[in-house]
Amino acid sequence: MLKETEKKKPTREERKASLQKSKRTLRRILMEAKPIRWWLALAGFISVVSVGMVLAGPELLGKQTDVLYQFWANGTAIDMPSFIRQCAVLGGVYLIAGVCSLATMFIMNNVVSKLFTCELRIRMSDKIRRLAVKFVDDTPKGEVISRMTNDVSVLGNTVHTVLDLTISGIIKLVGITVIVFTIQPLMALSVVVLVPLSLTIASLISQRSEKHFSDGRDFIGKIYALNEEDFAGFATIKAFHLEDRQKRAHETLVDTAKGHLQSGYYLAGIVQPIVALTNNLAYIAICLLGGALAINGTINVGEVVAFVLYAKLFAGPLESISGGLSTMQHTLASAGRVYDLLDREEMVQPVERPLPQGGGHIRFEHVNFAYDPAKPLIQDLNIDVHPGQKVAIVGPTGGGKTTIVNLLMRFYDVDSGCITIDGVDTKSMDRADLRSMFSMVLQDTWLFSGSIYENIAYGKAGATREEVLEAARRAHIDFFVETLPEGYETQINEESTNVSSGQKQLLTIARAYLANRNILILDEATSNVDTRTEILIQQTMDELMRARTSFVIAHRLSTIVNADTILVVNDGQIVEQGTHQELLAKNGFYAEIYNSQYALLN
Repeated sequence: MLKETEKKKPTREERKASLQKSKRTLRRILMEAKPIRWWLALAGFISVVSVGMVLAGPELLGKQTDVLYQFWANGTAIDMPSFIRQCAVLGGVYLIAGVCSLATMFIMNNVVSKLFTCELRIRMSDKIRRLAVKFVDDTPKGEVISRMTNDVSVLGNTVHTVLDLTISGIIKLVGITVIVFTIQPLMALSVVVLVPLSLTIASLISQRSEKHFSDGRDFIGKIYALNEEDFAGFATIKAFHLEDRQKRAHETLVDTAKGHLQSGYYLAGIVQPIVALTNNLAYIAICLLGGALAINGTINVGEVVAFVLYAKLFAGPLESISGGLSTMQHTLASAGRVYDLLDREEMVQPVERPLPQGGGHIRFEHVNFAYDPAKPLIQDLNIDVHPGQKVAIVGPTGGGKTTIVNLLMRFYDVDSGCITIDGVDTKSMDRADLRSMFSMVLQDTWLFSGSIYENIAYGKAGATREEVLEAARRAHIDFFVETLPEGYETQINEESTNVSSGQKQLLTIARAYLANRNILILDEATSNVDTRTEILIQQTMDELMRARTSFVIAHRLSTIVNADTILVVNDGQIVEQGTHQELLAKNGFYAEIYNSQYALLN
């Protein structure tokens, strides 16, 4: 893996650009922590106190050691009250240092988790709400979950790392350097001369690990997405014996992620051994040189002991700095994924204006649209739907039926042309206000965790119990709900597996009844119910759609024979238009679809 890395060495310009990007990202992370700056300041102050106590300890211990050495070597009497008092001070110093470290850890863990990572996840959730539906359609759910969980957690850890790097690392390093030079400059020089070399090597290696961590995090997101897909399609995978295929897909992603992360962790992992080697070399030099100086009387034994302790402490800041540099590359990769989501372009919000007050006159005027610019779908579409009309949209799969509804609801915006409701362009309306005009039953039903009653009540804020029960009755869902032991308080589980597909469809239809809005959209609304229930629903639908502008999308043409107008869509264009009888009389595309369905039934 290192060979691969060496083959693709970045250019000087690429390294410079990467460094600038890393600096911008780090500055942004620190700006994100601005709301908790006072907590960070408190934690920083306590850390400084802790560092001060840690730096004072070796000097006090060295003095006490020298007192004992003078007593042993020269018979110098010990002032016991003073000796005991100094030992008590020494114990107090280390006790204060330990308490300060615990306090800093407590503050950082609580503040960062509650006020930083939590706030960041809320912002990401709110951002997703303001993004276009296209983002949700194009991005695997597992990818988003990975960014909101793993990547945000890494950013939270970074705030702690930066504080530790700055105070426990740099300040302690500077403090120890000053102290050892005051004790013995020659010995101090043997330690300090090796520090810039080790830090330079650590920095260069850490920079090389960033790309590997970034690529590894991307593949971890893909693994999350595949896991989500496996659980969502568990029954399908079992039914078609796709276990081995999914296993191979997992192995491919895991191996790729493993390769990137191994390279990243290898490069990051050799940083600390290099620093440790530097520390050991310095430690050997101190012991040899200190022993020689003590023998010739240049320094006393207590100063040698203090110097050795400071040299051992020297390893902590170096390892803290090198570990921080390694972690920082991992962090920058995660931060890039988080900020990529937060910086995505949001849906344009028009200036709020009153909603149209007409009866629901809808027009598509020369509408063009494509999910992929290279593959045009809707081309020069013109539709004129009068208030109260029931309009059916039929056609082959992929012909553009559901896309028309997506454009009407502004899940996607048209590329050109316009859609108007009672003369008002939908692009000038707030999306939430526009959608408040519609009741909708989708082909893919969705129920929320909660009771059956709550799932129906989602259709209307503040709905009374009588209204909810009436909606259930009109959707013909009451008969099966009342047979359940807990009735309307029956809890829908997370995957809605304790109700059938048809029952889920009926619940969403009841939700639409409860909403009782001017425009109704039914996308394959009876696709998951039996024939008897379909007939009952169809009769109630006819009543519900009376005096409302209604769009019905269906593959089973028997459900829309009484529509006022049937739009036959193929390749994004209306190829035929008229009533059921008129279209049959034309003996065209609609008649072909209709006859083929009945030929299959016969």
